[in-house]
Amino acid sequence: MFPPLAPNQTGMLHVSARHDIYWETIGNPLATPVLFLHGGPGGGCTARHRQFFDPAKTYVTLFDQRGCGRSTPLGEVNENTTQDLIDDIESLRKHLRLERWLVFGGSWGSTLALAYGQAYPERCLGFVLRGIFLGTQAEIDWFLHGMGSFFPAEAKAWREHLPEGERSTPLASYLRRMLDEDPTIHLSATRAWARYEAACATLVPRQESAAGDGLSGFSIARLEAHYMAQACFLKPNQLLDNMHRIRSLPATIVQGRYDVICPPHTAFVLAQNWPRAKLHIIERAGHSAHDPGIEDALVMATQQLVTETTASS
Repeated sequence: MFPPLAPNQTGMLHVSARHDIYWETIGNPLATPVLFLHGGPGGGCTARHRQFFDPAKTYVTLFDQRGCGRSTPLGEVNENTTQDLIDDIESLRKHLRLERWLVFGGSWGSTLALAYGQAYPERCLGFVLRGIFLGTQAEIDWFLHGMGSFFPAEAKAWREHLPEGERSTPLASYLRRMLDEDPTIHLSATRAWARYEAACATLVPRQESAAGDGLSGFSIARLEAHYMAQACFLKPNQLLDNMHRIRSLPATIVQGRYDVICPPHTAFVLAQNWPRAKLHIIERAGHSAHDPGIEDALVMATQQLVTETTASS
């Protein structure tokens, strides 16, 4: 990871009657453009995300997707779909007057990177992806019903936050509670959801009692449930079916061996459908971008693709 870095410029982009998105750039404006896509949905960007990139060799755009981070309104689910986010990326690219960029995304960010790339392949130089999530119903079902097999105590607490009669439909029940106007209802529900996911995200669970609390936990929980309830606003198998649109572009896939949230099988399947993709399985790592080995692999992958795309341009 590179040293902490302040943004070159920041701004708010008005993308709809309801939404304004926060954006920032870092690095060298004359270097290779990179787009950073955070996870969630709803995660937002942090100062630590800037440290994946060499400020001398990259010009990176980071932005908080609709409803999260410094974008407004926080946690808003209306006018918030995958296609809306794709449109926002294009609006931001045009606003910054960039022709093409290397797309970097992890977890939900990998989903959005693929969806954007397949919509606008001519705007992409290549991809660095982590913790692959293709937005399929099988993956959503795993999140809701499968990953708790590895974290049974945390899954039990997550289920038991709901009244007994609602536990058979956790997604609908949680989403209904998180959208309730009563803060005592929606805040406790978002906290329970975000804490469960945070506990499953790293190879060794963090012990902080506040994991999942705060504004980021609020937006992550609401937006994840909103997107899952709508099958991520994707057609069945959409991203794999449309791989022909980006199969000629280079990609590096970084995947934790013990990623419980997004198991490695999905990354393997994606790599099998992508002739120019290199898959790196990181041992002793889970889902988090900051697990041991993941950070280094992402930095190296970005440097290699920057060198490759610079040489070919």
